[in-house]
Amino acid sequence: MIFIKYFIFFLFFSFLFGDSSSEPRISNFNNYKKLNANFKLEKLDINFDFPWALSFVNNDELIVTEKGGGLFLFNLVNFSKKKIEHNIPHIEYYSGGQQGGLLDVYYNTDDNYFYFTYSYDFDSEYSSAAIARGKLVNNEIIYFQNLLIATPRMKENRHFGSRIVIKGNELYAGFGERGGEMIAQDPRTHPGSIIRIQTDGQIPKDNPHFTTHPEWLPEIYAIGVRNPQGIALMPNKEILFSSHGPRGGDHIAIARPGSNFGWKHIAWGGREYSGINIGKSAFDSKFNLPELSWVPSIAVSSIHFYEGKVFPEWQGDLIVCSLNGEALIRIDYENDVIVGEEIIFKNKIGRIRDFDIDKDGNIYLISDARKSAIWKLTR
Repeated sequence: MIFIKYFIFFLFFSFLFGDSSSEPRISNFNNYKKLNANFKLEKLDINFDFPWALSFVNNDELIVTEKGGGLFLFNLVNFSKKKIEHNIPHIEYYSGGQQGGLLDVYYNTDDNYFYFTYSYDFDSEYSSAAIARGKLVNNEIIYFQNLLIATPRMKENRHFGSRIVIKGNELYAGFGERGGEMIAQDPRTHPGSIIRIQTDGQIPKDNPHFTTHPEWLPEIYAIGVRNPQGIALMPNKEILFSSHGPRGGDHIAIARPGSNFGWKHIAWGGREYSGINIGKSAFDSKFNLPELSWVPSIAVSSIHFYEGKVFPEWQGDLIVCSLNGEALIRIDYENDVIVGEEIIFKNKIGRIRDFDIDKDGNIYLISDARKSAIWKLTR
C-alpha cells in the first residue's frame, strides 16, 4: 500500500515537473517572501472604468485606455483627465461578458505615434485581434491606420492577448488563441502567436517566413502561445513575454524567431479547469521552454524591466503584475538569470492590470475594476 502511494506521487511529480534535464523554473507564488523595504502607495483621485493599459506620453502625462473604448490623457501634475476622441472600431465591451475591447496603448517617442491593440469588430458577431496606430492632435486620434488584423476572424470573445513593445522600428505583439486551443499550432493563422512587424506595418525580411519557416504567415515570429498579456524588452534586448496558462502554467518566456511554446500539446504545469491533465507531461523538450512557470496560476498580466533611481536595488529586475493574486511581484535577475522572487505588495489595489515606470523610477498602476484609480508606487 505504501509502495502504491509513493508510485502515484512519483507519477504526479513527473507530470508536473517533467524531465529534470530540461526543467524550467516552477514557481509557487504563495511561498514568496514579502518585500522588506519602505515604500509609499499613493492613490491619485481619478477613476477609470475597467482600464486596460497606460503609457507615458511625457514625464507629466499618461495615456490610458478603457476596455469599453474610453481613451484619456491624464496629467500627473494637476490630476486633470481629458477625453481623447477616436474611431477605433473595437467590439462592445461589457463587464462579465467579454474580454476584448480597446486594449493596449504604447506611445513611441521615435515617431510620435500611438500604437494600439484592440478587438476589431467585423459585424457584432465576429472579431479579431488588431494592431493600429495614430497621432494625437487636439485631443483626437488622427491619421488612424490598421497595421494588422488577425485572421481568421472568430466568434469567441476571449484570449485576445495583447501587449505591444517596440525595439527600434520593430513592433512585437502577442495575439491570444481566442479559445481555439490547437489553432496556436497552426502558423497559417495568427491566433496564439507572437507577431513582429515594422512600425509602418511592413514585414521584416528576416522573419521566420523568409528564413527557416516558409509555411508560416510572414508576420508570425513565434507560435504555441495561449493568452499573452505582457511583453517587454530585456536589458540584453531580447523579447520577453508573459502568458496565461489554464489552471496553473502562467509563465514568462523569451520569444526568439521560430519558437514554438507548445500550446495545447503542453500546458507548462497547468491543467484543464476541470482538473484533467493536458498532454502527457507538463513540458516537452521539443518545444521552447519558459523562463519561469507559475503553479498555481497568478493570472499574470503586464511586465516591465525596472530602470530608475527610486528603487536602485531593483535595477534590471522584472516587475510583474498579477490579476487573481492582486499583487505586484519582483523577479530578481542577475546576468539574465532568475535568482529569486518576492512580493512587493498584495491585496492593496485589487486586480492589477497594467503599470508603467517614469524616468525617475516611480511606478504607476491601474486595476481591473469598474472604478480604478491610478496608483503611484514611490519612496
